[in-house]
Amino acid sequence: MVMQHGPGRPVPVVFTGTRRELAGLLLRGYALLVPTIGLYRFWLLTWKRRFYWSNTEIAGDNLEYTGTAMQLLVGFLIAVAVFLPLYAMVFYLSTQSNQAAIAGYGIIGVTLWFLAGYAIYRARDFRLSRTLWRGIRFDQTGNGWAYALRRFGWSLLLIATAGLAYPFMAASLWRYRYVHSWYGDLRFGFLGSWKQLALPFYLTYGAVLVVGGAGLGISMALGVSTDGLAEPRAYLPLVIAALLIGALALRYQARELSAMYSSVRLGGAVVTVTVSGRALIWQYVLCGLALIAAFAVLAIGGLVVLGVLASEAFAGGGFDLEIFFRQMQGSLITLAAIIFGYLLMLGAFTLMTELFIGLGFWRLIATGASIAGIESLNAVRARGEDKALAGEGLADALNVGAY
Repeated sequence: MVMQHGPGRPVPVVFTGTRRELAGLLLRGYALLVPTIGLYRFWLLTWKRRFYWSNTEIAGDNLEYTGTAMQLLVGFLIAVAVFLPLYAMVFYLSTQSNQAAIAGYGIIGVTLWFLAGYAIYRARDFRLSRTLWRGIRFDQTGNGWAYALRRFGWSLLLIATAGLAYPFMAASLWRYRYVHSWYGDLRFGFLGSWKQLALPFYLTYGAVLVVGGAGLGISMALGVSTDGLAEPRAYLPLVIAALLIGALALRYQARELSAMYSSVRLGGAVVTVTVSGRALIWQYVLCGLALIAAFAVLAIGGLVVLGVLASEAFAGGGFDLEIFFRQMQGSLITLAAIIFGYLLMLGAFTLMTELFIGLGFWRLIATGASIAGIESLNAVRARGEDKALAGEGLADALNVGAY
C-alpha cells in the first residue's frame, strides 16, 4: 500500500506481518481450542485481528485493534439466547409432516438470511469502533435493521432477475456502508455507481454461461445421461468448466473491489485501489496446493496409525478382515484416532485458508492501495468508543464475520 502525502510525495504504507508469524499464532490457538471446548476461538480471533491491524503501517503509524475476547464471548452468549427459539422450532418441525417441515424450514432459512444482513452490519460496526489510527477511532452509524432490509430486498430482486440486478445491489450496499462510516468526527464519502460494475459483471455473466454450457455440452457428448456418466473422462470438461468459472468470478471480484474501494473519500483524502485478478486467483491456487500437501501428509499418518491399530489382523502372515473390523469397532483408541484425525483435517483446512486466502487478500488490498491528500486528516478530532456494542455473536453464529 502506498499513500500520497502531498503532490508527488508518496508515503509508503507497509504490511510487515509474515506467513510464518501468522502460522505460529494460529497453531498456538488451535492447540488450546480442544481443551477449552472451542471457547478459545474468541481469544484466537482477537490475536489474529491484532496481528493484521498492528502489522499494517499507514504513513508511519500502525493500525490498532482494541477489541477484547470477552466482548466477543458476551456477544456469542447473547446470540445463543437469540437462537434458542429457532433451535426449538427446528426440533418441533422434525416431528411434523413432510409438507409442514419443508415449509417451516423454508421460513427459518429466509429468517436466517435476513438476520445475516443485520449480523454483517453490526459486526462491521464492532470492528470499526475497535480500530484506531493515530489514536483516533473509526466508527459506523446507520441502522443494522435498515441494512438488513435493504440487503434482503435486493436479494429477492437478484433471484427474480437471475442475478442480473447484482451491479445495482452491490453499489447500493457499498454506498450504505461507507456513507455511515466515520474516522473521528469526519464522515466517509462514496462516489461509486452501478455503472462502474455493469460492463465487467455482464461480460463475466455471459462468459460463465458460455463456459458452463460448453462444459455441460461436451460432457453430454462424452457420455453424460440421466443414469450417470458412461465414462469417467466425461467428468473432465465439467471440472475444467468449474475451474474456469471460478477464475472468472475471482477476476470480476478483483474488478469490483478496485472500483468500489477507489470510490471511497474521506474529507480531502482520495483512495485509489488496484487489485490484480491474476494475483487473487493465484492465492486460491496456492491454497489448493497447500491443502493437497497437508491432506497427503495427514493421509500417510492415518495409514500408519491404522496399520498399528490393526496389527493383530496381520498375525500369521496374512490379513484377516474379520479381525480387522472387530478391532476397529471395539477399540476406544480407534474412536479417539478418528476424532483426532477429523480435528486435524479441519484444522489443516482452516489453517491453509487463513494463511493463503485471508492473509493474501489483506496483502493484496494493502499493496494495491494509495491515498492522496492524507494531510487533510491532520485536523480530525477523536470521538468516544461505542461501548453499547456487545461483540459480534450473531455474525459468529451465522459464519458471516470477517478477520
